[in-house]
Amino acid sequence: MDGKLRLGVIGAGLKAADYARGWAAMPDVEIVAAADVSAASRQRFADTCEKAGGKRPLEYDDYAAMLVDQQGRMDAVYVSTPHVLHAANALAVVEAGYDLLLEKPMVTTVPEALALEAAERRTGRTVVIAFQGGLSPLIHDTRRRARNGDFGQLVSVNASIWEGWRKSYDGQWKQNPEISGGGFMFDTGAHMMNTVCVLADSEFERLAAFTNNRGIRVDLACAVAARLSNGALVTFNAAGEGPPGCASAITFFYTNAIVRIDAWGAWREVAIGGVAELRETLEIVDTPMLTFQAVRQKRLENPSTVANGVRFARLWDAIKASASGDGATVTINHA
Repeated sequence: MDGKLRLGVIGAGLKAADYARGWAAMPDVEIVAAADVSAASRQRFADTCEKAGGKRPLEYDDYAAMLVDQQGRMDAVYVSTPHVLHAANALAVVEAGYDLLLEKPMVTTVPEALALEAAERRTGRTVVIAFQGGLSPLIHDTRRRARNGDFGQLVSVNASIWEGWRKSYDGQWKQNPEISGGGFMFDTGAHMMNTVCVLADSEFERLAAFTNNRGIRVDLACAVAARLSNGALVTFNAAGEGPPGCASAITFFYTNAIVRIDAWGAWREVAIGGVAELRETLEIVDTPMLTFQAVRQKRLENPSTVANGVRFARLWDAIKASASGDGATVTINHA
C-alpha cells in the first residue's frame, strides 16, 4: 500500500483532465490507463498527463476492456462519468477488485446506492466519494465537535445554494435528464445536501419538496422542508438561475451554538454561548487524490463514505417523489 498508486480513469472529460494536471505530477501516482467513448477526450486527457510530466496513459474506448486488460497492473480507478453511469461504472470497478474514487453524486437512486454498499462490504475494497465537503477538514472538525457535545443539541438547519447554472451548462449533458439524473439540485445542490447529511448526523424521516424547471427539462429551483429522526428540522433552497457565480451558506442552529459553513467546507463561522470565534477559511490545495491515498493506506478514516451516500440517495429519492406529487409529504423508508 505504500508504493506508487497505479491509477485508471473512467470518464476522461474536463473534470478528469483538470485533476490530471496535479495527479500526473505526483511522485506516488501513475495514471496508467484511461477509458472514454470520446477519442477527443481521451487524447486531451493523455496530452494533459504528458504535459504534467507523467507517462502517456493507455487509451480505451471500453472501460470494461480496461478493467480486464489492466489486472495486476492497476490498483485503483477514478470514475468521472455522467451521473447516471456512476452506479454501473462503480460496481464494475469494485467487482473487478480495484479500489475506487467516485465522483459526486455517488449514484442516482437508493437501489443503486444499496447495491454499491453491498459490493463494498462483500469485496472489502476502498471506496471514497469525491465530494469536496466530504473531504474538507473544516467539516470533519465540525462533526467531531458536534459529536463531542460542544454545541448542544441540533435544533434546525437552514441550507441554501445558488449559481448561474442555467447559462453555464446550456446545451450540455447536465441539463439532459436521461444523462444527468436531475437538474441543479442534483448537480451543484448535491454539495449542499451531502454536507447537511454529514453534519446533521441523522437520517431524514419526512419531507415535502417543490421544484421549478423554469422552461427547461430539469429543475432549476428547489425548496425542501424536512424532519430528521433526531427531531431537528431542515430547509433547503437551491436556485440555479441568476447572475454569474456560485455560493452557498448552511446554518446549523444548536441549543448552545450557531455554526455557519459553506457546502464545500471552504469557510466556517462558530458562535458558542453568544461568543463568536474567528472566521476560518481553507484554501483547497489538497486534491481528493491525497485523501484517497491516505484512506487506502489506513492513515485516515474514510471521511466520505458509501454509507453517507446511501443517506444522500434516500434524501434525493424522497425529494423527487415529493416534487412529482406537487409537494406531497413523503415518509422515508430506511429498511
